[in-house]
Amino acid sequence: MQLQTPQQVLVFKTNIKTKTEVQKLRQALNKKAIIKWNIDFEDIDKVLRVITQTLTPAEIIDVITKKGVECVELE
Repeated sequence: MQLQTPQQVLVFKTNIKTKTEVQKLRQALNKKAIIKWNIDFEDIDKVLRVITQTLTPAEIIDVITKKGVECVELE
């Protein structure tokens, strides 16, 4: 019997302002390692929540910043 790695919810502050920027991120975030993600446009910090079992915050930040979006992990 194989034990599954528990899911973790990673939370980031971003500077995403438009739906166009979300489209740029969609391909990068729609990976097998990411179970689900969303962006809260109502929040002043434009919070990005990512559910994953295997990725680290640093890996997510790397993917997001390579798309030209600021991204900082929230504690």
